[in-house]
Amino acid sequence: MKNVEELLAIKERMQYQMGIRNDKNEAGKIVVGMGTVGIAAGAKDVVLAFTENLGKNNIFNIAVIQDGSIGCEKCSPMAEVHMGDAEKVTYVNLTPEKVAKIVAEHIIGGKVVAEYTASAGK
Repeated sequence: MKNVEELLAIKERMQYQMGIRNDKNEAGKIVVGMGTVGIAAGAKDVVLAFTENLGKNNIFNIAVIQDGSIGCEKCSPMAEVHMGDAEKVTYVNLTPEKVAKIVAEHIIGGKVVAEYTASAGK
């Protein structure tokens, strides 16, 4: 680092990772199943996608939490979205593309993306 401006630029680039990878649960939290099956199915990419999409949208009050298996192995990767006092929503068979839509429509827009939920196939 050569100057204060460079340090501030680094801080700004990394702020979203520091701000959302915690468990303060100010506005909500996203719990991603990171059991063995989840990891094999792509859960690491899902965590990264949530982190990046929240950061790109300057959302710093939603915790992204990695947990063990959170349910159906054949539905992995999975994530539970807890927003305020609303009932948790479980999303299944996630991909980074699906995560982008969940952040845009559910986290920002307040509308559950029903076709990605665990109850969609019932």
